[in-house]
Amino acid sequence: MAERVVRDGVVGDGAEERRERPPVGAFARPDVVPYIARWSSERCPPSMVAAGDRGIRYTDELPHDRDARGILWKRIGLSPGKGRPEFGNVHFFRQRRAMRKLLCQICGGPADRTADGTLWLVGEDADDRDAWATDLVTGHPPLCVPCAVTSVRACPHLRKQYVALRVRTFELGGVQGALYRLYGRTPVAYSADGVPFHSWRIHWVLAAQLLMSLAEFTMVDLAEEHAQYMRRKATAGPERAA
Repeated sequence: MAERVVRDGVVGDGAEERRERPPVGAFARPDVVPYIARWSSERCPPSMVAAGDRGIRYTDELPHDRDARGILWKRIGLSPGKGRPEFGNVHFFRQRRAMRKLLCQICGGPADRTADGTLWLVGEDADDRDAWATDLVTGHPPLCVPCAVTSVRACPHLRKQYVALRVRTFELGGVQGALYRLYGRTPVAYSADGVPFHSWRIHWVLAAQLLMSLAEFTMVDLAEEHAQYMRRKATAGPERAA
């Protein structure tokens, strides 16, 4: 979600007052910053990439630089809440955690799961089913119902088009990141792409996001999903609803 604070301003000395025109789709800073958004204090430290036996490595590599599959990840600071939220930038670690634990990408709580599946939003044209009605791969974690409603109201892209899905079958399928290849003995980044876990290129990618494959899903009406959520919350009672 890319959002900015827009303030009214006066231009000129004694000239006619006019309001600053915000870019189309600009919004005031929301009360809640998305869980997976990066903060300005969370910088990517400088790191040297070298060629290893099977792919790329850090010259000063530490055990936590790789995940359980042995994939090398981009480094990033961890200081949420400090500085300014950077809504257009995803925090690598929190995105990865939200995907693995099925957390809502906005609030960081559990994503909404019912008997029909886990709730996901994808920025596709609902009328163009040929473009998305088969297996989907996404870098966007799932959502809870209230945050999904907020997202389609606030995100300029989703406001234009989105599809709400209840996903019954899904699995982590790969990573998105910078691809490297050798020039002589030096690894050089040449592209950014998604790489499935089974690809030989997985050892030559500096990962930035986990990708989820959505295999079995049903398109749902988000307004109806919200209505059902409110009914569930009302019948759950004050203790369970909290």
